[in-house]
Amino acid sequence: MSPHLDKCARPGFDSSRRGASVPGDLTSDQKEVLLRWRLCLGRRADGVGALGVSLGGLGMNVASGTLSMPAWGLDGRALLDLDAAMEFIYGEEERSASLGGSNPYLPPELPVWLANLRRFFTKDVVAVVQRDAIERKGLQQLLFEPETLPYLEKNVELVTTLLAAKDMIPSKAKAMAREVVAEIVERLMEELRNEVRQVLLGALTRSRHSPLPVYRNIDWKRTIRSGLKNYDPEAARIIPERVYFWGNQKRFHEWRVILAVDQSGSMGTSVVYSSVMAAIFASLPVLETNLIFFDTEVVDMTDRLTDPVDVIFGAQLGGGTDIAKAVTYASGLVTEPERTIFILISDLFEGGVAERLLAKLSELKESKVQVVCLLALTDGGAPAFDRGLAGTLRGLDIPAFACTPRKLVDVMGRILKGVPFDDLATPEAKG
Repeated sequence: MSPHLDKCARPGFDSSRRGASVPGDLTSDQKEVLLRWRLCLGRRADGVGALGVSLGGLGMNVASGTLSMPAWGLDGRALLDLDAAMEFIYGEEERSASLGGSNPYLPPELPVWLANLRRFFTKDVVAVVQRDAIERKGLQQLLFEPETLPYLEKNVELVTTLLAAKDMIPSKAKAMAREVVAEIVERLMEELRNEVRQVLLGALTRSRHSPLPVYRNIDWKRTIRSGLKNYDPEAARIIPERVYFWGNQKRFHEWRVILAVDQSGSMGTSVVYSSVMAAIFASLPVLETNLIFFDTEVVDMTDRLTDPVDVIFGAQLGGGTDIAKAVTYASGLVTEPERTIFILISDLFEGGVAERLLAKLSELKESKVQVVCLLALTDGGAPAFDRGLAGTLRGLDIPAFACTPRKLVDVMGRILKGVPFDDLATPEAKG
């Protein structure tokens, strides 16, 4: 968006002239200030109230768009398009939001409207307006038409919205919806995969030759070569001074990581990011990865981790919450507590018995499982969560904090290296 569109008005407009309706009465600067206010207030400001000046009153010929705003990089027609795009979503509530009809302010096609949004605004602003279109105006067409889906701003919020509405998406649009989600997920995987591999594998990499006496890791060539000087002809044997071991032999499932993800309605973004992160973890041979979703029931998604899109569409947002039940299920997956990381991803609004939840988490903690609670796994926004329960967890020495995907990678890396991560686990900062 042009930097000139970030404010509705500037100093310098003489409010005593606010009733003016003849363009000749206003300087170009005054017209710009008035135009800013007009675009902010919408068409309901036309000819009424304090301004009393429409776009036409400013010299804007609705048919030809003769008034331009060069400082904004917009000609008259572009200003009309901008006004129409905003009026469509933020205009008077009583105006119908449906397409078509005789209302001259409605855009003829949703794809055209979406294209105009991208024309005038940056991606983050487009995402906000797009969300408002769905929430304020109920524009299900944005989600339900295969012709429209490709034009939407592709981000995690869109995946969350599609996931929440998945049961309402008509058959004709399901394939396209899945393609859109797959595109977003693949982009996230590309952004995070290398960093995850570098940090986690780096945390587990020992020196090339390790003194650990693991038979399968013996470096026979180096051991024999170094022992040749100690060859005993009578016994016809080599007596090595030292046995060398490979540190970089392929290692499988050195650690288990269990992610238990709350799929209540407020946790949609966390579900998406958790699915992506779990799929990446599962691709690393050194990690045995389990992913479970829960509400009042527990669904084990581990066998789907090769297809994170399938995992995401397998989630069912909404419903009640029984966190204790999920923790109990996760406890049954633990085989080597000292080499297990349990990550509970939940806002902690427990619908079950909180005492039972605390007891199960304490059991895991006492068994030497590394227990972490993420109040949200997201890239933005301050999460809502049960502050009392979060504080109780911290009192049990269980970190409870909101987290970005990249911070989760750092936390995992430190756990694998046996390094404290207290500085990363601030209660409410995601960093």
